[in-house]
Amino acid sequence: MHCPFCRHPRQPRRRRATDDGTSIRRRRQCPDCSRRFTTVETASLMVIKRSGVTEPFSRTKVISGVRKACQGRPVTEDALAQLGQRVEEAVRATRSAEMSTPHVGLAVLGPLRELDLVAYLRFASVYRAFVSLEDFEAAIAELRGRWTAP
Repeated sequence: MHCPFCRHPRQPRRRRATDDGTSIRRRRQCPDCSRRFTTVETASLMVIKRSGVTEPFSRTKVISGVRKACQGRPVTEDALAQLGQRVEEAVRATRSAEMSTPHVGLAVLGPLRELDLVAYLRFASVYRAFVSLEDFEAAIAELRGRWTAP
């Protein structure tokens, strides 16, 4: 790594985790020009798609997929943003550098079930690959077993 001002190799001064704990913020000072600057380091999380291609994990893509399942449902953008954060935290908690898209989809199901049951069924039908009415009936029976009417 080099100083962005004079290109001299730089040295870290202080290190601390960011507020959300997903990255490290380092305050640096160049020993040559004495200018200070900040760098942020994050661990990259890669997602392996069904085609075999890998790409960086994107919370935005997770929210976009869930938004489609929530279309027409009383779900706010703030709730979607919180769901996206919970999914990312769950995926990072596996401590795996790579994860397949079906595993990411399954990580969405828990928080989505708490958010909206209809959206959960829509999303589950894709990620659990429902092929018949029996699949839907089994999922609904499972939800009825866990959910009690107020």
